Amino acid sequence: MDQLLQQVLAHLRGMWNRRLIGLSAAWIAAIIGLVVAFRIPERYETSARVHVDTQTVLKPILAGLTYQPNMDQQVALISRTLLNRPNVDRLIQTAHLDVGAKSDADREKLIDNLEKSIRIDGNVSNNLFVISYRDPNPQRAKDVVDALLTIFVDSSLGGKRDDSRTALKFLDEQIAQYVQSLQKAENRLKEFRLKYLGVPGQGGQPGQDYYGRMSKLSDDIANARLELHAAIESRDAYRRELSAQTPTMLSSRTGPGGSVPAREIDVRLAAQKSKLDELLRSFTDQHPDVVGTRRVIAELEDQRKAEDIARQRAAASGKSIEPTEPNPIYQQMRVSLADAEAKVASLQARLSSYEGQYSQLKSSARLVPEVEAELAQLNRDYDIQKKIYSDLLARREATAMGADVQEIEGEQFRIIDPPRVSSQPVQPTRLSMLLAAFLGAVGIGLLASFVVNEIAPTFHDARSLREVTGRPLLGTLSLVPNEAAKRQRHRRNIVFLGGFGGFMASFAAIVAIALLVGRAA
Repeated sequence: MDQLLQQVLAHLRGMWNRRLIGLSAAWIAAIIGLVVAFRIPERYETSARVHVDTQTVLKPILAGLTYQPNMDQQVALISRTLLNRPNVDRLIQTAHLDVGAKSDADREKLIDNLEKSIRIDGNVSNNLFVISYRDPNPQRAKDVVDALLTIFVDSSLGGKRDDSRTALKFLDEQIAQYVQSLQKAENRLKEFRLKYLGVPGQGGQPGQDYYGRMSKLSDDIANARLELHAAIESRDAYRRELSAQTPTMLSSRTGPGGSVPAREIDVRLAAQKSKLDELLRSFTDQHPDVVGTRRVIAELEDQRKAEDIARQRAAASGKSIEPTEPNPIYQQMRVSLADAEAKVASLQARLSSYEGQYSQLKSSARLVPEVEAELAQLNRDYDIQKKIYSDLLARREATAMGADVQEIEGEQFRIIDPPRVSSQPVQPTRLSMLLAAFLGAVGIGLLASFVVNEIAPTFHDARSLREVTGRPLLGTLSLVPNEAAKRQRHRRNIVFLGGFGGFMASFAAIVAIALLVGRAA
């Protein structure tokens, strides 16, 4: 510790010996610092606080119905990109800052300075932003902040409107394209159905519809054949029974006054005609029951004509016609036979229809897979385009509604603190710069004396000399100053004290003048 103290004292003695050099360096540094301090103008700061309220009333109500952009992210992006070159150029024109810019280089320099001078500090979590700017002219600083607030609001609203218009325009173009695509797809489906009209395989279920119909028709044909075979057997049995019966027998009854009662064949004919009328109310002329009933009516009419002819011939020959009456068993057999024949005819017509359909399906067996594959491809293309078209329509409506919502109630810009100019210049003030120049000059003076002493050191005792040279000392000689040396030392002290006193007095005077000028301003 004692050794360290001795070294510090040795350096201080050396610096004291070089005190005039340090004082000269301090004066030079102070003059330079004063010039710089007075050339740098004092600046006034204007700041404003603005809050962006993105929590609208309609947002929870229209959740899921409209497209709602992330307002917080949008505001944060605008705050980060606010100081781009077009906005700064607009700011210069609005605040009339380009009065002194005579060339493009001056204007570019002004833009660069503004980008560095304007500060936008904010918290994205609560959307509270502080816009500040410093300028030597207080009014100009206020104008800059005012213009920047206007640009901030316009950039947000204008960006939203431009984005909404661009999105709607893009969706309209896409919808128009898909309308044309859907029309082409519908025309292809129409042409396909007209081309393969009546060909199986257009039911919308590839493979299953055609082969299912083939299987069902095959089962129906087999069942119809079994029913037809049973009906034919029943009809043949009625025919055999009918051949063993006589149509008529002698009548033991006469009508009132000896008249012959109405013939049974006329009664049957009237009953069949009534039945035909009932069938025609429900079926067409091609129905098997209608066809069978008409055949029975034709047979009964032929039978009646034959009986009339036989009666006329008997009357012409002078034979007496004994009144006869129909054999009820024969007549019953004839009715049953007619019903059996009608049933056979109906089953034959049904079987013929089934076989025709089966033959038509079988002839289309090679064409059906191609038809089904082509139809599946057409339907798939149409369904995809229709789904995209429906999605685009839904998105277009949601985007339009979202744009209307943003126009009605978007983010609200609330200026919490309007632009306010500070009453006093902000740091660094003129006084602080003068103080920094004084302290810097003192530090440079001390550093200069220390460096000169290190370059050309002086030794004040034998111990320091021995430590530096590393050699033993045999002895020391003391210097006894004469009168001339004492006067020279005294003169140097007076010069130093005068120079240092002048340095301090000059600094004090300059500070006082700066304070008076600042108060007067």
